[in-house]
Amino acid sequence: MKLIVGLGNPGKKYEDTRHNVGFHVIDQCAKNLNITLNQEKWKGLFGYETIGGEKVFLLKPLTYMNLSGEAVRPLIDFYKIDIDNVLVVYDDLDLPPGKIRLRQKGGHGGHNGIKSLLAHLGTENFKRIRVGIGRPESGIAVANYVLSTFPPTEKQDVHDSVQHAANACESWLSKDFLNVMNSFN
Repeated sequence: MKLIVGLGNPGKKYEDTRHNVGFHVIDQCAKNLNITLNQEKWKGLFGYETIGGEKVFLLKPLTYMNLSGEAVRPLIDFYKIDIDNVLVVYDDLDLPPGKIRLRQKGGHGGHNGIKSLLAHLGTENFKRIRVGIGRPESGIAVANYVLSTFPPTEKQDVHDSVQHAANACESWLSKDFLNVMNSFN
């Protein structure tokens, strides 16, 4: 079994914010893989399908970003998903809009959603796709920036990076993650 988690904040208010690119990648994966997100349990919205003989789960935590681990841990425990088969997609301030980076493990880098996952999973050994949102201009608080929408000049880059990240997720379903990293980084 494999689990792909997209981090974001639930609700219309946050729908198109920078912090929600993880949710957008999950939506694109659901469309590409024909998976319906129709189950709400353990503080998350998820769905799954059998693809290539393997169950593939897509999850959007509904806990708000800072508590994401509260939705991920129970799903992993219930379905007994090995941590090696977990991929988390989230926004990254250190990458410009339009760029993605894949990593096999790592720290939180100041990202509160990842901090929550590290605390609840007890390990940093889960795969990640970071989707660039850029840094705020001087004088703009990071909290305000991540909860703002993308300007029209960045929308195409963000759309492209969401599709690129979804393609990387799909590639991981049939290939070793190191090969996927080499192809998509």
